[in-house]
Amino acid sequence: MKKIKTLQCINCGKDHKLDEVKYTCLACGGNLQVLYDYNLIKKRLNYEVLKENNDRTIWRYMDLLPLSGFKNIPPVQVGWTPLYKADRLGAEAGVPNLYIKDDGRNPSASFKDRASAVVVAKARELKEKVITTASTGNAASSLACLTGSLDLKTVIFVPETAPAPKVAQLLVFGAVVIMVKGTYDDAFDLCLKASQEYGWYNRSTGVNPFTREGKKTCAFEICEQLKWETPDKVFVPVGDGNIISGMWKGFVEFHRLGIIDKLPQMIAVQAEKSDAIKRAFEAGGEIQAVSGETIADSISVSIPRDGLAAVMAIKDSGGFAVSVTDAEILEAIPQIARGSNVFAEPAAAASYAGLKKAASAGKIKDSESAVVLISGNGLKDVQSAMKSVGRPFVIRPDIGELKKLVVDNKLA
Repeated sequence: MKKIKTLQCINCGKDHKLDEVKYTCLACGGNLQVLYDYNLIKKRLNYEVLKENNDRTIWRYMDLLPLSGFKNIPPVQVGWTPLYKADRLGAEAGVPNLYIKDDGRNPSASFKDRASAVVVAKARELKEKVITTASTGNAASSLACLTGSLDLKTVIFVPETAPAPKVAQLLVFGAVVIMVKGTYDDAFDLCLKASQEYGWYNRSTGVNPFTREGKKTCAFEICEQLKWETPDKVFVPVGDGNIISGMWKGFVEFHRLGIIDKLPQMIAVQAEKSDAIKRAFEAGGEIQAVSGETIADSISVSIPRDGLAAVMAIKDSGGFAVSVTDAEILEAIPQIARGSNVFAEPAAAASYAGLKKAASAGKIKDSESAVVLISGNGLKDVQSAMKSVGRPFVIRPDIGELKKLVVDNKLA
């Protein structure tokens, strides 16, 4: 494709042609990123063209996606999720200009649909027969959802601890589900071996260079929804690091095309025991393995598979990283719901917990705007949500009991 100039290694900088490599760098094994001919694309894509485009999906950005056209895209609506001005939630956090990007409104109720949509379209373009991935749940259920009606067999590897609602999604959509007795990292390694052994097309983060291309579309949407402005800060829940690196790439590309005139700071929010990227960024060293233990399964990672790109995104944007405890994550779930009407799963709630911590530390000015990415819907992990709230009242169908309950709990 003329619009793609090269697949460049994030680690060593080696350039690859699109048809000479499938996954990672041939020289060092590092992750690749797609670089486009931006001078060519600038002739076809600008804010005037976008304003006239009525396609409210990620495919409105086809000129900046690694696909030859619309023929192989999945038949569901992905992207153009709501961006809400959250006045009440912002007031509670001390951030007056707060926005919530609710990506739980995607087909599988997760941000990961953006990546899966692009990778599925690419797999069909390449005439692949089987597609596979390793996931703690969301990438897996996303892939299963988007291949459900397609002639593309899907094999999923998940850790045995994956939440039941996410596993249910996989099975309902017809995926072959292999639960691995171990961690996400164990599932990832086994998936990689399986794709090498059987030639299955691998969608996994840190392997497939096109996942980042889908995820960057969220940045494009935020710019459009803010009337071609850029937020000052974007808070992103971070596990493998692919979402924050993808979103940063999106902002940079819109800037290169002259669609926006400034870039935001990218803020990585990680769970306290799954904070390998935060540690590497602050220490200025290499990514080191951590335990990865957290209630927020979607960001539970021992060794981040796109960690280097994530660290670069934080650094290049002038951003910073925040870690939050499981208690702070659980506390954030009802706060988001009652302050913005959005139900967030634990990993998504982490981003707001991180914003609160940053605000209390004086890292957000009153005049600054901030976007919090809600990456998945709370129905993905109802058990965790129940831990964050009280139990319902239980009474007999008796008006006397009801009156007593109302008085005792000051309900009227």
